[in-house]
Amino acid sequence: APASPISSLAGRYSKHFQNGMVDGSKFWSDDVVEIVPVDATHAYFRAELAFYNGHSCSIAGIAKTAGTTLAYREKQPSYDGGPTCHLTITTKGKSLLLDDGDGSCQSYCGARGSLSGFDLIPLSSKRPIGYMARLKGSGEYKQAIADWKAGKTD
Repeated sequence: APASPISSLAGRYSKHFQNGMVDGSKFWSDDVVEIVPVDATHAYFRAELAFYNGHSCSIAGIAKTAGTTLAYREKQPSYDGGPTCHLTITTKGKSLLLDDGDGSCQSYCGARGSLSGFDLIPLSSKRPIGYMARLKGSGEYKQAIADWKAGKTD
């Protein structure tokens, strides 16, 4: 049987890259994705992704295993009246792949950010998380667990 995505994907992924502004100036950015097992079929994830002109995507939640992927599904439409956020996390070639399909999680991103087919972070960047106590004490982690336990996500 293939390894559970909980164990195979757990860790911290990152990419350090040169970004830019519309005025031509350059700056350095980091994309970071953290995946932490919660139980045998669920994992906490957090993604902080940087895009052109200072835009970003920032999302965290509890995802459930679905075959070889992790699937995050909110049960309520987004605050702006947009679609219900559905995000999958898996691998694609040598990259980690985050995909909200049709842009269903766009409310977590700035205008130039997107979680549709985001495959820019190499799997080779995976590292163990050495700050687990701090992560589990974070507001993002606590909110994700609370929302999951309250039935707001699958």
